[in-house]
Amino acid sequence: MAIEDILENFSLMEEWDDRYRYIIELGRALPPLPEAARTDVNKVQGCASQVWLATSVSEGGAEGPRLTFEGDSDAHIVRGLIAILLALYSGRSAGAILKLDPFAIFDRLGLREHLTPQRSNGLRSMVERIRTDAQAALAAVH
Repeated sequence: MAIEDILENFSLMEEWDDRYRYIIELGRALPPLPEAARTDVNKVQGCASQVWLATSVSEGGAEGPRLTFEGDSDAHIVRGLIAILLALYSGRSAGAILKLDPFAIFDRLGLREHLTPQRSNGLRSMVERIRTDAQAALAAVH
């Protein structure tokens, strides 16, 4: 699902209970992460729940290689947050990933003030991991 669709759907919901259910539904719609990708290398540090992000890098254009992400978590809401991050980042060039301000999107969704401090820290850890992978992909090209 595209991030624009998620933003639009969020704007149609007034109650946070509905928004949380929607986040959980987004997580349920994620394809399962292959067992082989549930490695220590793919595990995101700094998350209270277990989170894995697997990154694939392919050739890109002027803004560097393209990154595709897969992810999973043992927590329903976190899995939904991963779905939002994948909608935001997956398939973009490394340069575009580094230019993106995900926290502006989270503010538009109203997520930052409605997440527990633990989930907010985990979300920051996932974003940092994605940005680190994008920087590494760019460095490998230069």
